[in-house]
Amino acid sequence: MVTSNPFAELSSFIPVTVMQGWVVLMVVFVIGGTVLDMIHKGSAKYFFENAKRAKKSAKRTVGAGEKVSMAVQTVASDVLTSSEFANPRRRVSHLFTMYGFIIFVVTSVILIYSDQTSSLVPLLWHVGALMVCIGGYWFWFFIRVDVFAEGNPWYRLVRADMFIVSLLATATFGLIWSVLQSSGAGGLSRLFFALFAIAATFLFSTVLWSKFAHMFFKPAAAFQKRVIKADESRENLPADYDLTDPQVQAKYPDIPEYMGKNPPNMGLGIKREAPNHY
Repeated sequence: MVTSNPFAELSSFIPVTVMQGWVVLMVVFVIGGTVLDMIHKGSAKYFFENAKRAKKSAKRTVGAGEKVSMAVQTVASDVLTSSEFANPRRRVSHLFTMYGFIIFVVTSVILIYSDQTSSLVPLLWHVGALMVCIGGYWFWFFIRVDVFAEGNPWYRLVRADMFIVSLLATATFGLIWSVLQSSGAGGLSRLFFALFAIAATFLFSTVLWSKFAHMFFKPAAAFQKRVIKADESRENLPADYDLTDPQVQAKYPDIPEYMGKNPPNMGLGIKREAPNHY
């Protein structure tokens, strides 16, 4: 099952050109939705204007070589390994979902556009879908803030959940469809293929209203954060201070008054107890 192309048998009742046209339409949906999202929210405009303001406030010039180094660090840290997640479980869940989604989408395109693929590509298609399910369901049932910390039921849906729910539905229905198709359950397999196609279409056509578009801005924002720290513009925010420094405490007397003479050792604070009170 896992080494056979699940899309190959569809050609008996769905022309290959239709499936390939559907892929093109999904690409158009993603591009169009992202552009509309930028126009609607003004994200790109804000990003570039913020970068201009930071450049005017810069206290030192960041060279091209240094920017290349920061770009590499951004890709390695923020993109490839998602180091911004402080919670290790959330980070692992995100990496499973992200890489599973990439593998799942890329192999889907390969399987639809080429019927002469090795058994490795269908295997990766199933592995990618399974990775999405592992990371996504782990997040949905055990890590989500509104479920884990706020006590809301896991089945509560809001608009922000459109992306993860449609993604999980796409991967889940895809796996079930593949299993049923390989076992010869004709009518039932077609039903789950239809559910798979509907979920995938919803996933890619709702970019404007989901969190899908943020993945395109995340690397740029992470890179800009490194730049403003290097050029010391800091978006006009005050510099970082060593709160144990006597000179800093003399300049800001409210620090020792409210935080003691050794602020880093005040205690665990809100980290004293895990936020699972339900």
